[in-house]
Amino acid sequence: MTSPHSALRALAARSVAVIAEHQDVGGAYPASPTFTVYQFSWFRDGAFIADAMSRTGEPSSADAFFDWCARIINERRSQIETLIERHRAGEPVGRDDHLPTRYTLDGAPTGEDWWDFQLDGYGTWMFMVVEHLTRHQRSVESCSPELRSAIDLCSDYLCEFWSEPCFDWWEEDVDGVHVSTLVSIEAGLRAVAAGGLVVADRRARCRTTAASIVEHVVEFGTIDGHLIKTVGRGDRVDASLIAAFVPFGTFDPRGELATRTYEKIVGDIAPDGVHRYLGDTYFGGGRWVVLAGFVGAFEAVTGRTSEAIRRLTWMCDQQTGDGLLPEQTIDDVLDDRFVEEWIERWGFVATPLLWSHAMYLTLVDEIGPDLP
Repeated sequence: MTSPHSALRALAARSVAVIAEHQDVGGAYPASPTFTVYQFSWFRDGAFIADAMSRTGEPSSADAFFDWCARIINERRSQIETLIERHRAGEPVGRDDHLPTRYTLDGAPTGEDWWDFQLDGYGTWMFMVVEHLTRHQRSVESCSPELRSAIDLCSDYLCEFWSEPCFDWWEEDVDGVHVSTLVSIEAGLRAVAAGGLVVADRRARCRTTAASIVEHVVEFGTIDGHLIKTVGRGDRVDASLIAAFVPFGTFDPRGELATRTYEKIVGDIAPDGVHRYLGDTYFGGGRWVVLAGFVGAFEAVTGRTSEAIRRLTWMCDQQTGDGLLPEQTIDDVLDDRFVEEWIERWGFVATPLLWSHAMYLTLVDEIGPDLP
């Protein structure tokens, strides 16, 4: 019989293999290779997946994804520059004019209707590029001109449009200004400025914009001392808010804001597995393996080791017989009326979800030598 401790380590090895197996030759990671509407690559999911591979001794996998992203951005130079010019001239910029959030594995638009205007992934990509360079002790000079050019373009784009309402991490609520999106953008801009990947006036603009985002979140994105899901929409939390502290470091993970946000998330939506937010109806609003990894990473970083190991164990327990992790579970949902509706629409829950495997690896890495 496999011991619980060996099962934890075995799934880590399996997770690396699953991600490597499904990474496209061009560098893209499909969100899920078997779930039809997820057979595309997102900057957001992919950046976290690349970070996990970077952490676990597979830097070439991360390099390939980051370069794939850079190619996509550089190919859209004219579009980005035109969007910025139009916005500065006071012309209306529609949501459909913006960069999409997901691409085919060869970097093309998907050609399908989708909830596309999302800015968080572009900030997350920049943040994880800097994390990767730092982790592997690479200099700015080691970066290709193509990567530097793409970061210049991406930072200009985010500095211009950071305050625009857009879809959130979950591709919902296009009319909202979402705190998880804001901290993703802030983290990316701050990272490339601090890491020297942008210089001169652009570097100053990134720093100024990042500071403005922090001020905006503090003033409008908190209630009762904790972060909130969406500006002006009440005190509800979203589990993705934990990223403001770990990994993004927009705010101190050991500060009062972090503690209150964590306690609100745990009290409302994160008993073991983690729901996205109260009121979620996607597949009934199940417990997300991805988000257990996020909350667990915060717990590991802030010294809540036993809680982090409990999250990891729960994640491990959700694997299929062949070691695949789903996006979410549907055995404990917020509203069971919506489970069958989504299954009929799109099929069973995405399995494997590469982001779930990535967050498992991330949590293993954050627990470090305390892993049983």
